[in-house]
Amino acid sequence: MKQCQLALITGGSSNERDVALAGAKAVEEALDPQAYSVTRYDAAKDIDQLVKDRQSIDFAFLVVHGENGEDGRLQGLLDLLDIPYQGSGVLGSAMACNKLAAKHAFACNGLTTPPWLTFEAYSSKLAEELLQQIGLPLVIKPAHGGSSLGMSIVHHKEDIQKACLICLSCGPSGIAEPYIKGREMTCAVWGYEPVQALPVIEIKPGKQFQFFDYAAKYTPGATEEICPAPIPEALTCEIQNAAILAHKTLYCEGYSRSDFILKNDKELFILETNTLPGMTPTSLLPLAAKTAGISFSKLIDGLIQLRLKKNPL
Repeated sequence: MKQCQLALITGGSSNERDVALAGAKAVEEALDPQAYSVTRYDAAKDIDQLVKDRQSIDFAFLVVHGENGEDGRLQGLLDLLDIPYQGSGVLGSAMACNKLAAKHAFACNGLTTPPWLTFEAYSSKLAEELLQQIGLPLVIKPAHGGSSLGMSIVHHKEDIQKACLICLSCGPSGIAEPYIKGREMTCAVWGYEPVQALPVIEIKPGKQFQFFDYAAKYTPGATEEICPAPIPEALTCEIQNAAILAHKTLYCEGYSRSDFILKNDKELFILETNTLPGMTPTSLLPLAAKTAGISFSKLIDGLIQLRLKKNPL
């Protein structure tokens, strides 16, 4: 069998660079060296070399997050270079990475998402508007990016300004929405037709964390991740169906992972969809796959073969 010349694209210039590098290390270790010859490219500094090497590249595996990696720009370049890659194309990547576009799409397609306001600068008028239209407590987060960077839960009026400024330090615009207290759930899907849902995971950050923030996500042992989630079968099916619908609503391809809040064990709210879920040892997609009987190596190989064959394994 001909060895696949694989470009492992990672790093990048976003504030999630370290997460991407950790994921790329795990992916490279999981790839069968007899099946794949791996060359690394840093999305922040090796794009020129990637273009020069395009004729010798059979496939690109993306382990990048945030701007210039997960938002469709890199995917567009690879399309122009005629290099296949795993996951969503330009449209799905751009829509999912833009939380405002995603929320509009969710709301128009029967998925319940928390109501929201957007902002591009802080002012006392904004603070009053947030208090009047959303109320406390509220969540303030960047409209782009992931890993909960720049996100705050605000319980007091005097903390709104600080939260908005932290948010805007991570991007040009932010989203404010009501804080919904409930159980955090996530569900990954993969495949083309049919799109198949993996087991649902319940996320329970340690008591020292106010929410599933960056430290809770990437500190080993900081968060309890229960898979499959201890919920009734009907709720499991509801979450899995919502994850599939979100995937299709945003024109995602190959795989994605959607995050939810389950309020009072009956009301389900979708928060966002990730088109390039984390691949670190503490990431959620590998856990869901493992629970479904799919090893990490098989998951990586499966994502590659899905794109090459465009049908389920």
